[in-house]
Amino acid sequence: MDTAWLEVFREVARRGSFTAAAKALGYTQSAISRQISSLESAADAPLFDRLPRGVRLTAEGHCLLGHAEAVLDRLDTARSDLAALRDLAGGRLRIGAFPTADASLIPRAIAAFQHSHPKVTLSLVEHLTPDQLTQLHSGDIDLAVVSTAPSWPLDTDRLDLHHLLDDTMFVALPPTHPLVGQGVLRLAQLAEERWVAGRGRLDDTLITASARAGFRPRIELMTAEWIAKQGLVAAGLGITLIPSLAVDATRPDIALAPLHRDDVPARAVYAATLDGLTKPPAVTAFLEYLDTAAAEVTDEIASRVNS
Repeated sequence: MDTAWLEVFREVARRGSFTAAAKALGYTQSAISRQISSLESAADAPLFDRLPRGVRLTAEGHCLLGHAEAVLDRLDTARSDLAALRDLAGGRLRIGAFPTADASLIPRAIAAFQHSHPKVTLSLVEHLTPDQLTQLHSGDIDLAVVSTAPSWPLDTDRLDLHHLLDDTMFVALPPTHPLVGQGVLRLAQLAEERWVAGRGRLDDTLITASARAGFRPRIELMTAEWIAKQGLVAAGLGITLIPSLAVDATRPDIALAPLHRDDVPARAVYAATLDGLTKPPAVTAFLEYLDTAAAEVTDEIASRVNS
């Protein structure tokens, strides 16, 4: 049964007249009559009794009317739901991000997105990049904010990568350290320092970078938590690396100094989606908010480096 026939059928049933239905729908009376005849042939039953004045539903017509209204109502709902997805008046957006991206970049983008599109249901999960990519490929998230560097390149198979920013490295120093206020530091200046490190990839960055600078870092204190690392630095027990994305989340009683990019290369940060798949409208829109947030964060980092 053609849904256009069902729409004509419902209108005729409501108005009790081919002529009135034709006027309401913008058809000729003969077009209405032909479509009702086609529907009766498909239903293999008479749907209307033709009367001198108007028409009246038969028993078969009464039976079909409820089904026709249910079908047409579901189609209307489907159109509304599709329009909501297209217009960002509904739907969902599932985001994954690595921990330091959640310090400033992701909150800015999410806050701006939800302010403009409050009816989109948004969720965020935090994982390291490899775990995010697993969730992206399995369909558990729609977009992953991931990072890469020469020491841990991304497997770009089936990925569409949208570059957001380059995450440079700072060194966190005790407030009384003699290098505080000395501007951009070279890693060789820190060869004799005691380092606070964890067990994550940031430690790989430290090991790789220090080897390039000709020394092996003296790591005596190990903790995986950012808060604990900062506490140890503030107490004068060592120094640690801080990604620029986490600068806004650092405690006020430690000092940050930028490291020379030749010594510790920046890690590239991307928004990753699956290549070859149609992006949902919410994902396409959120990429714009990520770009804006990334530009803001980049400007603030540059101001900190130059101050």
